[in-house]
This record gives sequence, structure tokens and C-alpha cells, in this order.
Amino acid sequence: MSIKVENITKTYGTQKALNNISFEVKKPEIVGFLGPNGAGKSTMMKILTTYINATNGKASVNGFNVNTQTRNVQQSVGYLPEHNPLYLELYIREYLNFNATIHKVSKTRVEEVITLTGLTPEAHKTIGQLSKGYRQRVGLANALLHNPDVLILDEPTTGLDPNQLVDIRNLIKTIGKEKTVFLSTHIMQEVEAMCDRVIIINKGEIVANKKLTELRENQSQIVIVEFDYRVEEAFLNKLPEVIKVENTHDFVYEITFSTTKDMRSYVFDFAHDNELKILQLNQKNASLESLFRELTKS
Repeated sequence: MSIKVENITKTYGTQKALNNISFEVKKPEIVGFLGPNGAGKSTMMKILTTYINATNGKASVNGFNVNTQTRNVQQSVGYLPEHNPLYLELYIREYLNFNATIHKVSKTRVEEVITLTGLTPEAHKTIGQLSKGYRQRVGLANALLHNPDVLILDEPTTGLDPNQLVDIRNLIKTIGKEKTVFLSTHIMQEVEAMCDRVIIINKGEIVANKKLTELRENQSQIVIVEFDYRVEEAFLNKLPEVIKVENTHDFVYEITFSTTKDMRSYVFDFAHDNELKILQLNQKNASLESLFRELTKS
């Protein structure tokens, strides 16, 4: 097991940042760790990288205990923190060569990670001259430098433009074929594009831990229908498998069903049988973002 977390609790004074959470991450797997601000994501990542200790519970990375085998954990983990700490006055190669010496890896590896993370066009610059997106690439290159078995990435796509997003997303997906990647992000599209599984945390507790394939299978369905006059929502609730009916504007309604089966024909037949005239009828699936909002709302 690449990452194993058992009943971890972390308190700051009287506040519980993490409340008795447990999960496992296998190799190779890309797992998205999601939650609103203040949910405990960064705290969990700091515990896994030995930066801070948990109040209670235990955790291991690559079989090494994060409290008693800190050096082993650090050697087998590549970490990109949320606030990427860099020496702005150093050149990219200078910075990576410095870290290569610490990790005792070959200087040829520096050139490999520069190429891998798309830093080659900017490699002649100091880090202070780089855009925020390229600074993220330097942090990711540094995390990959010692070829770790586990990558822990806190908001890895922060500050990237759309083209850079595609490049880094593809890089992470490639890495995830051989290594364990545990990443946090607020960008749901990135999770859906990269991750095998998602763990959602809210107020220090896990509220979802599922493979993306399971989430897609269990997604509800929303049918958008527009009538030629206002219809009572209670009337539309008579449709089969209805979860919710919402009048979004004018005579337009969003009807949420607890099924992935296309319900437009049912809405059409229902309207016909009740002499309702339909002006538009469309379907959309509930997104991961909708699930996230539902599970983390106050």
C-alpha cells in the first residue's frame, strides 16, 4: 500500500482540523483529494510528508511510518506544497542542481526533469523571472527529481494557463501509470480528466471515497424543459424517479432524476398526456462539481 491512513486526528487547540479519518491509496493510482478551503486537505498532506505530526492515529507512506521513519518517507515522496517555496534569485538549473546534490542523484536527472516538465524554453532564466505557471513547473520538477514512488501535490495546476494545464495534466497522467499520485485541487475538470478515484473531505471528515467510474454510474440526471406557461413544481414531481424540480427562470424547469436513463421521453409523454406544450427539452448529467457542492454545503 503506497499510502495508508488510519484514524488520523489533528487538533489545533480546541479546533479539529482532521477528525478520525482513514483511507488507502494503492500503486499505481491517481487520487484527487477534494474539499472546500479549511476542510483539512493541506493538513493531511503535511502529515503524510512528515512536516507535522498528527494528534492521534497513524499513517504510513510506502510502508514507512510517518512519525518514526521520517527520513525513509522523505526519500520516497515527491512533494509540491500549496505555497511553492523557491529561491527566486537562483537559475532553474542552479536550483535543481542544488537539490540534486541533497538527494544524491545524478546531474543528468536535472536535464531529464527539465525536459519532462516543459521547462526547456525558460531554463536560462532565474526563478524570479518566471511566471507563476512556470514556477509551478519548477516545483513539480523538483518533486520528481529523485524519482519518488509517491507524488503528493497540493494544488499542482495553480496559475497555469489553458495550454500549460493540458501539458501538466498529461504529465501527471503519464506519471500515474507507474507511480502513486495524491493531489488536491479546486478544479473539478482536472479531477475528472486525471484521477482514478476521488476522496472528498469536509470539516475534517471524509464524506466520499469512490472511483470516478462509480461516481459517473451513480450520477443523477437533469432534464431541462421549457413550457409555454408556468407549471406548478408539485405537478412535475409526479414524474417517475424525480429528486428535485426547480424553476430556474421564466417557464424553464430543471428536473433532477435519480437515474442515468434518458428521461426526456418520459417528460415528453407526461407533457403530451397533460396537454402541456414543450418549447425546449434538453438533458445534462450532474457533474462532479454538483456532487462536491452537495456534500460540502453548510
